[in-house]
Amino acid sequence: MPWPPKTCDFRFLTLAAFYFNPDLAVARAQLETANAAVRTARMRPNPVLDLSFGVPNPYLLGLGFAFPIITSGKRTYSIERAKSLSSQAEFAVAELAWKVRGQVRSALLNYLFDVHNAAIARAAEQLQQARSERLSEQLQVGEIARPEWEAARAALLEAQMASRAAEGRLSPSRAALAAAIGVPVTALEGLEFEWSHLEDLPSPNLLAEGEMRRQAVLNRLDVRRALADYQAAQSNLQLEIARQFPNFQLGPGYTYEERQSYFNPSLSIELPILNHNEGPIAEAAAQRKQAAANLMAIQANVIAQCEQAFAQYRASYQILQAAQAARTHVQRAQVPIEERMLQAGESDWFSLNSALLQSAAADKTWVDSVFQAQSALGQLEDVIQKPLEPEDSVPMILPR
Repeated sequence: MPWPPKTCDFRFLTLAAFYFNPDLAVARAQLETANAAVRTARMRPNPVLDLSFGVPNPYLLGLGFAFPIITSGKRTYSIERAKSLSSQAEFAVAELAWKVRGQVRSALLNYLFDVHNAAIARAAEQLQQARSERLSEQLQVGEIARPEWEAARAALLEAQMASRAAEGRLSPSRAALAAAIGVPVTALEGLEFEWSHLEDLPSPNLLAEGEMRRQAVLNRLDVRRALADYQAAQSNLQLEIARQFPNFQLGPGYTYEERQSYFNPSLSIELPILNHNEGPIAEAAAQRKQAAANLMAIQANVIAQCEQAFAQYRASYQILQAAQAARTHVQRAQVPIEERMLQAGESDWFSLNSALLQSAAADKTWVDSVFQAQSALGQLEDVIQKPLEPEDSVPMILPR
């Protein structure tokens, strides 16, 4: 494969965004912090050495050695809470990666849409230019009235403005694509972009709505992140309950006094007399309840979003099919008929020109329909967070 490639598709640009996007770098750093917190939770407390000297020295000396004893499984609950928070960070990275993918998809779709529209606008301008020139010749010899020529001139001016506007949208959309990838726009110079089978969208009949809802609940990273949040809240509640039972320190002791040695074991413990950790337990229970409510709310929103996105895609797909049928009729029936009639002398040049203008208008309608259907498909993919086009079936791996 030549490097750098001259033609870039959606998958290539998405992988480039995974590498260059600065927000993903921040999310990866946060994940490393969460993973380090798991290592912190797994650490065992160090023993304590207590050494004291008396006066006069060296006749008085005290030596204590205490081992901290963690009770009631507090260390286990701390580890479980840290693991849940680490899972949250992992889902946050994956969720941001999917967001970056959606931004690249939308930016690439907008750019290709502007490229197609610019080409159609240029073709329509050329057709209107030729029509205006023909009518100008007829006006000079008195074959037509001036209002007919002026109407053609107005149509030409409108086509020229539409062509200039379409050309003007190319640079901003290219800059938006570079921003979605996370590179300066100069990095895209000399590159061409493609989207194979842009108009070949999956039929809504092949995408079962019930299966889409199921995939949405299973695949949505915010649902899984909310579940990890609930698990962290559960572990935190268990930890606070375990803290009702205090830890203690146990160890041997040694005292040297007036040339006499004394061995005295020591035990230190916090007495749970004034409180039994009721406040932190209540806070942890409330946080777990809040996490559960948040999980249920996210699931309900996901299902509603899935239904709306699927309905929108179905409607856009039907409009695309109608636009495709109209475009096919104009290009395969009406234009060839006008060409044959012109060759046979049964029609004139203006009838063929009108048919070609209708074909350009049908192309514009078809391109708009493809764009709307692809946008609706992208929204449906964002809802279920799963690619729905065959070329996206192979998963992409985030670079480290």
